[in-house]
Amino acid sequence: MKIEIYQIDTFTDKLFGGNPAAVCPLDEWLEDTVLQQIAAENNLAETAFFVKHPNNTFHLRWFTPEFEIDLCGHATLATAFVLFEECGYSENEIIFETQSGVLNVRKVNDLFELNFPARPPKKSALPQIIKDGLNLKPKEVWKARDYLLLYDSEDDIRNIKPDTSILNQINIDPGGIIVTAKGHSRDVDFVSRLFTPQASVFEDPVTGSAHCTLIPFWSERLKKTKFRALQISERGGTLFCELDQELERVNISGKAIKYLHGAIEI
Repeated sequence: MKIEIYQIDTFTDKLFGGNPAAVCPLDEWLEDTVLQQIAAENNLAETAFFVKHPNNTFHLRWFTPEFEIDLCGHATLATAFVLFEECGYSENEIIFETQSGVLNVRKVNDLFELNFPARPPKKSALPQIIKDGLNLKPKEVWKARDYLLLYDSEDDIRNIKPDTSILNQINIDPGGIIVTAKGHSRDVDFVSRLFTPQASVFEDPVTGSAHCTLIPFWSERLKKTKFRALQISERGGTLFCELDQELERVNISGKAIKYLHGAIEI
């Protein structure tokens, strides 16, 4: 049996930048154990699988090498790229049915715009193990799915050195630790990084789902609804963000580029 596979670099227009995701189109669902084995073999942060429904919608699921997750931005963008650019999808909008409800993706010029639920954070206490595992102390601590730690400057975010030997002793399942600060240039509103303890990829290169929390958080602080954000991991990525306060949704847009197209034989 052969299964098509694509690997797409997302939130970037340059190969070897942004966040890579694998995408596998399926005619019908395989056993969950097989999907998990494929994701583990790919050893990327996420592998997306989708099946087309008769009504021209798509059932979409995301797997890390360890488990299935409820929301993934960059792998959704990668799937939309495959449908629009490789599979000849000609409608203006793709409708995905997922664990997080209906997610829509539109192609707007050279950007892919994801419409996701907002996940505003609430004030929280910092667990001692996270405090011990970071070399810089945050000024504020918040939490939604992920912990969100606010720092004074972009330089702080760049200079954070997580101690994986400590942080990998905890399991924030399936969330992580976002660190964020205002951007220091006029055209960047905020920057972030994301750490995922015990995951095979400890620092996620670019994280769409984290921006479901970052966007409402920064909207409240900056008193605006449109942003340009940078995730300043080693690979790095750019996200164009917008908050729809009335619908409690966020739009997260980015570019993507194909790295490979092949086949899995099982």
